[in-house]
Amino acid sequence: MITLKAWLKNRTRSEYITVCLLLIGFIASMIFINNNYELYDKTIVHITDVQETSRENQTDVNGNEDERVVQQIEGEIKNGPDRGEVTAFDNEYTQSLALDYELSAGDEIFLTPDGEATEDVKRDKYFVLTAWIFLIVLLAVGKSRGALSALSLLVNAVILSFALDIYIQHPSIGLSVITAISIIIFTVLSLLMATGFNEKTYTAILATLIGTVVSLVIAYAALHFTGEQGLRYEEMAFLTRNPETIFMAGLLIGSLGAVMDVAITLSASMFEMFEKNNRIDLKTLKKAGYEVGKDIMGTMTNILFFAYVSGSIPMLLIYLKNAAPLGFTISMNLSLELTRALVGGIGIVLTIPITIYISIFFIRRKQAKL
Repeated sequence: MITLKAWLKNRTRSEYITVCLLLIGFIASMIFINNNYELYDKTIVHITDVQETSRENQTDVNGNEDERVVQQIEGEIKNGPDRGEVTAFDNEYTQSLALDYELSAGDEIFLTPDGEATEDVKRDKYFVLTAWIFLIVLLAVGKSRGALSALSLLVNAVILSFALDIYIQHPSIGLSVITAISIIIFTVLSLLMATGFNEKTYTAILATLIGTVVSLVIAYAALHFTGEQGLRYEEMAFLTRNPETIFMAGLLIGSLGAVMDVAITLSASMFEMFEKNNRIDLKTLKKAGYEVGKDIMGTMTNILFFAYVSGSIPMLLIYLKNAAPLGFTISMNLSLELTRALVGGIGIVLTIPITIYISIFFIRRKQAKL
């Protein structure tokens, strides 16, 4: 078992500096996030005492029983003109905790404008802590590549936010155009920052863009010829924009991640085999690429399915609990998610041969120079 002393002995100077900077950044950010009350307009209360005043069972319109609890809350106001004052109010919650919160001493919450009830829980410190855990694990495993991956993730989030803001401020610019430009930027930046400037990266970029576009064209053609029958846009009813356009933009971005993952995995595998044996027969390399593609194809398709369907589980339970027919329940809640999963699956399958042939193109060029 490696001891802390042995681990420290094997570290380089740059690694010491990195660890120190991460430690300083972590401590500084946690101190800041736990004392940033004045940055919020809403009143924040740090709860110091909680007393349960009543508990009773109640029955809803469907005959389901739920326990209702009333708490007497006392806490200190942390911002605004009443900072430092002690306030008291009642908090009600039910056993399901679907629309309310069970509070305890030490929690920090936002008060409603009238100061009589809980509006929401202050969660920023939990988010920052989780982000630090993610960053530390990423750096521990990926080191410099992990740092570049984290940076690319941040850059992509900023680009997506900027793109959506452009669409909101300038609706005359088509969302499809904005999305298409965004995914090109996403793909190029993400892969270049993650794997550097080399043939492996260029292969993954080309395969990702081609696979994504081809899968979207197939999806668009299928939806056009079927008249979009079976798709339920009720969950987009609150939008004032064309739901079909927004759905297609979501398809484009949603399939991009899975296609990019397959492209870089397969590209890296084929170029690694070439680096091990630069005289490898291209037919053998092609066969090996297809074997790798078959191995990752099933798992990536399942990942897409579970990622999209998992968000609909609460609504599925509500529909089924209220005796809605299974077909109607699936149609209402899963039509869009299943379509996204299918389009992403098509993209994954198509990206495998696309990546293989682009990789062979670059490898053949490299062999010719040997």
